[in-house]
Amino acid sequence: MTYLYAYLSTLTVFLLCDMAWLGTMASRLYRPTLGDILSVEVNLPPAIVFYLVYPVGLVVFAVLPALKSGSLGSAALSGALLGFFSYMTYDLTNQATLRNWTVQLTLLDVTWGTLLGAISATAAYLVTARLAA
Repeated sequence: MTYLYAYLSTLTVFLLCDMAWLGTMASRLYRPTLGDILSVEVNLPPAIVFYLVYPVGLVVFAVLPALKSGSLGSAALSGALLGFFSYMTYDLTNQATLRNWTVQLTLLDVTWGTLLGAISATAAYLVTARLAA
């Protein structure tokens, strides 16, 4: 049950936080910067796969090791690092290949990914530690 609690809590927090971010920032940051290369409609299949798979990485690399060591700080740090490296890879690749991608967009998006990883892993650690106890 520990794995299920960890996954579901990570998925829930990650999805809710990212939807709030995208709902707030799409029209303020992404659309003005990316213009016509940003799709009008979300391509659901890859989005669904991303939101189902990314939390697995947070569980494997942040939440479960933190539960094993009993360290909330470890969950936060590992979640932040996974978010940082994942979003940095994505953003720098986009900056290298897309003419509209800016340094500002990279910095803001990487900061968001880092925070999102930390928040999701920390919340999942707290929920899982309580429910699996």
